Amino acid sequence: MWETKVIPVPKEFNFGLTVQSHGWYNLAPFKFDEERGALSYTFKGNKAKPLTATVRQDKKGVRIDLDRAVSDRSPVEDKIRHILRLDDDLNDFYQGFCKENEFEWVRERGAGRLLRSPTVYEDLVKTMCTTNCSWSLTEKMVSNLVNLLGEGSHFPDAETMAAMDEKFYRNEIKAGYRSPFFVEFARSVASKSLDPEKWLTCELATDELKKQIKSVKGIGDYAAENMMKLLGRYDGLALDSWLRSQFYKKHNSNKACSDKKIEKRYSKFGEWKGLAIWCDMTEHWHQ
Repeated sequence: MWETKVIPVPKEFNFGLTVQSHGWYNLAPFKFDEERGALSYTFKGNKAKPLTATVRQDKKGVRIDLDRAVSDRSPVEDKIRHILRLDDDLNDFYQGFCKENEFEWVRERGAGRLLRSPTVYEDLVKTMCTTNCSWSLTEKMVSNLVNLLGEGSHFPDAETMAAMDEKFYRNEIKAGYRSPFFVEFARSVASKSLDPEKWLTCELATDELKKQIKSVKGIGDYAAENMMKLLGRYDGLALDSWLRSQFYKKHNSNKACSDKKIEKRYSKFGEWKGLAIWCDMTEHWHQ
């Protein structure tokens, strides 16, 4: 490694629970070495070869190692802060909903930060890859995008994806019905008619933001609400078949029930209910 720096983290931050908060750490260009406790991500780089940052827990925060020297490492550090959600304030959730109840473990262990990609664009494409399919197919589609459009190292940007046609995504990426959606979304971002990165800081009401996300073809209620969690808004449950099955198993004697019953259980969490259900349904991952 060429360059190393340690950056501070919030007192309650838990590196391991953040990295393994959901399946993103298994999607290229992330790589996670569980034995070493090291998460790597490869960035495209500007007019240079790709740049890989490897992050580990450190006594003073998180340690970032770069695989080559750079003139300015601030952009990479900012992206790492974004990926690990280091600037997210979960205190209202911890103090208001995670004390002296079944969610106490969330507060005590510093869970609740959901790993995300460096860009909203990448997160939305990956979210499209999770709809109506197995997780193994999600991994395959994302791996194909990186290998065929990202030179085997980085996630392709909108301009690169926009240059390909629907046939390429069907035949090479194995994206199926998502293929025309990839093309349209990439071209709208490349032409600057849509800027999903603005969703991070927009002041739209949650309902309005959800409508805007759903205006992207291929994005329904589940995908929009999942995206909103990665934007720091937890008003929606983002129910899918996996989340429903986990709820049936944990809270309904392994019997199917209506979504209304699920929604009722988490309604007390208000604007945090989407984070509450995710922590509840993944508690067994972290025992």
